[in-house]
Amino acid sequence: MAREIDPAAVEFGINTFGDVTVQPDGSMTSYPQVLRDVVEEGVVADQVGIDVMGIGEHHRDDFAVSAPDVLLAAIAAKTERLRVSSAVTVLSSEDPIRVFQRFATIDAISNGRAEIIAGRGSFTESFPLFGFELSDYQVLFEEKLNLLAELLKEKPVTWSGSIRPPLEGVQVYPTTEKGIRTWVGVGGSPESVVRTANYGFPMMLAIIGGEPARFAPYVDLFDRALDQLGKERQPVGVHSPGYIADTDEQAADELWPHYEVMYSRIGRERGWGPTTRAHFEQEIRHGSLYVGSPETVARKIADTIRVLGAERFDLKYATGPVEHGKLVHALELYGQKVIPMVRELLAESTPVGAGAAAFTR
Repeated sequence: MAREIDPAAVEFGINTFGDVTVQPDGSMTSYPQVLRDVVEEGVVADQVGIDVMGIGEHHRDDFAVSAPDVLLAAIAAKTERLRVSSAVTVLSSEDPIRVFQRFATIDAISNGRAEIIAGRGSFTESFPLFGFELSDYQVLFEEKLNLLAELLKEKPVTWSGSIRPPLEGVQVYPTTEKGIRTWVGVGGSPESVVRTANYGFPMMLAIIGGEPARFAPYVDLFDRALDQLGKERQPVGVHSPGYIADTDEQAADELWPHYEVMYSRIGRERGWGPTTRAHFEQEIRHGSLYVGSPETVARKIADTIRVLGAERFDLKYATGPVEHGKLVHALELYGQKVIPMVRELLAESTPVGAGAAAFTR
């Protein structure tokens, strides 16, 4: 059964990994400047009415952000209403105690606007960097999520596992005023869905390809698991990539060369075939790539929210080395045009189309 949603309560966020951008003259932006630009993008997001900014973690040369919590603290100090979130915290290669302490600190700086999205991440470069074995991938995540769940209760922690010495009645500081909202990022395995329900955390679905409707069974499984476990209903969110410009054609043409650079590199690393313009446009029309004018993107987001009963939609607005100035404009369009349009569409009683018909070449 589809979830009922309150259009006024749906939240809209943005995500970035701090993709290294290109300058107008074609040169690559320095890492320090990319980091300063991400902070500026957070300020813009706050000003144009976006609800949440999530920053992800990578340790490779095409992304500038390896310490997202530091950037989140900087953005928190410069904004008034924007919630600041990880996207995701790669918990398997992190120390859950330090994760809690850092985000409790950000929560204080932001007056209660900090948020954690914990997950495994789609890249594994942090494992060798921090001395972890990929063979321990499963146990590291399960035990660290278990410990983080205990820490989030903000009471003395007694915990034991195989990955570190036990804790006996340890209180971790600083504590917060209202707690830290924490989601689990899920890529689409039933085990991950049920695990998230078991902890009673909200679920953030990372949908980076294919039709969003194929994730509806996972939302249903999540709701059934919460019910069977005697847990309260929890929000479901969606994280997907996209890009907004003044027209559909402009958005596709501006994003494509940067999308090709990024996905072709990842494809070579993972043994995939090269990405093509035809595949790119197929994902725009029917998949999980939210690219186009504000009207097109709004229709597609509204359709996804309805089909999944999502209460949060996060747009990964940076994909590949798109210029900072164009990203800022995309954020302005998202906050000032797309979000109000989506709310209006959700409030209508007539079905929303997939938004594909407006995309033409």
